[in-house]
Amino acid sequence: MDAPLCQRLLDQRLILCLYGHGTNAGLKRIATGCKDVSYDELQHVDRRFIHAAALKDACARVANATLAIRNTAIWGDTGTACASDSKKFGAWDRNMMTEWHARYGGRGVMIYWHIEKGATCIYSQLKRCSSSEVASMITGVLRHCTDMDIQRQYVDSHGQSAVGFAFSYLLGFDLAPRLKAIARQKLALPSLELRKELSNLSPILSGVIAWDDIEQQYDEMVKYAAAMQSRTADPEAILSRFARAEVMHPTYKGLSELGRAIKTIFLCRYLRHEAFRREINEGLNVVENWNSANGFVFFGKGSEFSTNNVEDQEISVLALHLLQASLVYVNTRMLQSVLIEPKWSERLTQDDYRGLTPLIYSHVNPYGKFELDLNNRIEIEQKAAA
Repeated sequence: MDAPLCQRLLDQRLILCLYGHGTNAGLKRIATGCKDVSYDELQHVDRRFIHAAALKDACARVANATLAIRNTAIWGDTGTACASDSKKFGAWDRNMMTEWHARYGGRGVMIYWHIEKGATCIYSQLKRCSSSEVASMITGVLRHCTDMDIQRQYVDSHGQSAVGFAFSYLLGFDLAPRLKAIARQKLALPSLELRKELSNLSPILSGVIAWDDIEQQYDEMVKYAAAMQSRTADPEAILSRFARAEVMHPTYKGLSELGRAIKTIFLCRYLRHEAFRREINEGLNVVENWNSANGFVFFGKGSEFSTNNVEDQEISVLALHLLQASLVYVNTRMLQSVLIEPKWSERLTQDDYRGLTPLIYSHVNPYGKFELDLNNRIEIEQKAAA
């Protein structure tokens, strides 16, 4: 068998394996629908070529390619902001990841997504239901392998804390949460004398920031932040270490005080500027749209992880990530090849462009029988030139 034919067969079987994992249909069902490939052949390719490191690299390449081909006249600048949120998936019992979810109910696992405003996923994580979303947020900002430079991170109420604000400040990015219980938030005072000058704000004022604790523990706080940055320590391990202590750790107290100061600055800006609140809400809406598409793409077996092997679960997560990111890449190219035409560019208003998203799937039929043809490609460039 000649080398080009071997490569075509390998490419075909790799795509079929990734489709089986990413849709949760499974390799056995994929082999049943393809007469020219067997289940054993797909298993061989799956064991030999598909692993977590390779899938992470593939996801990063698709994300970088999407950012590179994006037309800024249609989608706007990529920017330096990203949003993150988690999504619960059902999973089998009796494995290291499955837990009962306190808020959503039911057993399962969590996938934590990092999505930029153009619906491109730059990082994904398989987590336990009890895992800290603050730690997952920090991990995604530090560990993503794309060309994007994250300077602002949007999260929901569960993705923020006083310590989260402190570490985001030390690591050099802004934490911008959409706070559900905004009426119960308190503003920290920089000094005791200021309380008399702000007597009309006394219902929402808390205690004075302990600047001495921040000063005394500053070196230790920087060490922990540097350990996260250099991948010497995992953010979740650091945060869980503080949480297990019966008595508050001095460094944790310093981080909390620093976080109170940074959070107070954020709250003042959040309450004063409506445009800032809209920006955060728009960013998180992109993540919600991504989560809604998860159920459409990951439709097999009731969208439940039907394995007790943690490595297989991680491969399914990364294959879902790759499949959905590829959908965004193809949609981006197809949409901008049409919208670049003068009759559309002159007709669309600024509000129309704001409503555009490449994460659409109503034109995709996930069911039925499809023939995989690697000899033909979508003629996007030819149609755009015509």
